[in-house]
Amino acid sequence: MTAVYRRELQSFFVTAVGWVFIGVFLALASVLFYLEILQQRSSDLLTFIGEMSYLWMLLSPVLTMRLLAEERQKRTDQLLLTSPVSIPGLVLGKYFAAVTVMLVTVALSSVYAAMVAAYGQVFPGELAVGALGFVLQGCAFIAMDLFISGLCKSPVTAAVAAFGANFALWMMDMLASSAPRWLERVLSFLSLYSRNEPFLMGQLSFASILWDCFFAAAFLLLTMHTIDIRRYR
Repeated sequence: MTAVYRRELQSFFVTAVGWVFIGVFLALASVLFYLEILQQRSSDLLTFIGEMSYLWMLLSPVLTMRLLAEERQKRTDQLLLTSPVSIPGLVLGKYFAAVTVMLVTVALSSVYAAMVAAYGQVFPGELAVGALGFVLQGCAFIAMDLFISGLCKSPVTAAVAAFGANFALWMMDMLASSAPRWLERVLSFLSLYSRNEPFLMGQLSFASILWDCFFAAAFLLLTMHTIDIRRYR
């Protein structure tokens, strides 16, 4: 797993993928920071984090689109499947490489909190809880989009399919309010956005933490199963 992790992490920054992800994320976050904080003269960082959470829907496919789909396109997946690296090591190495790039980006975005702290009041406990929910939500999106990348034969197809799945999750959350009562409860239970709401209120929700971890683990297991089936075929 370590060898795969190092290889993928290096490839993020040797190619333009990692730099594009970081640059676009910070550019969009800066626009949101101006609109939500500077223009409103507000110090409500939790609301700002809530708005930034929609960036995962747009940008997580950039991180995952080439991780498995490019291997199939270049026909290097057969080399990986016959190498000494186990399938869990292969999937987790690629996943943690993408998560590392995400964490670096989140760390860089902490400059916004520092700017607010310089001129206003920041509550570290609430900010830490909001950041935890933000990171867990990002990890869940990366796991799902990695699974989709494993189903596709080209990075472009993987990016489009992953964005479609991410958009469907957002639409599911939007439609929950107009659905019948029983369906609303089901959709809210499954929604990554609804699960993130306690964090945005400064509440440490262990149920939401477990759901995000379960969501990510389930898609990682599905990815491993998909690759295992392909290897035996």
